[in-house]
Amino acid sequence: MRGLVQRVSRASVTVDGAVIGSIGRGLCVLVGVTHRDDAATAAALAAKIWNLRVFEGADGRMDLPVADVGGEVLIVSQFTLYGDTRKGRRPSWVDAAPPEQAEPLIDAVVDELRALGATVATGRFRADMAVALVNDGPVTLLLEL
Repeated sequence: MRGLVQRVSRASVTVDGAVIGSIGRGLCVLVGVTHRDDAATAAALAAKIWNLRVFEGADGRMDLPVADVGGEVLIVSQFTLYGDTRKGRRPSWVDAAPPEQAEPLIDAVVDELRALGATVATGRFRADMAVALVNDGPVTLLLEL
């Protein structure tokens, strides 16, 4: 499982002209699923996101997780995180899990984050989404489990 984490001052997802999910300060996370992922991987990714220390503390260092700053989380499914571009010019999607496997695991990440205490907004699986965000810092990190 991969999570592309961006610290944001705000972020939203629009589908068919309607905003379906939005957050203020927090983390926008694009999540990709591969064939070997399972519920344990989803729980581990959620815990990593919730506890990732990317917000500044009193000393100005990135020392606080979203959990400690009252931030929110926007989770957006993103199968293209498993696009393989090492050969040719067209990405290969063989490493991306099929939708039937990926969707419940994306839902599991969301459910686990909520169980940890997060306020979570989401995109819509298999939809053509427009994601808008203001990257704060910028801070962007790739998590791979």
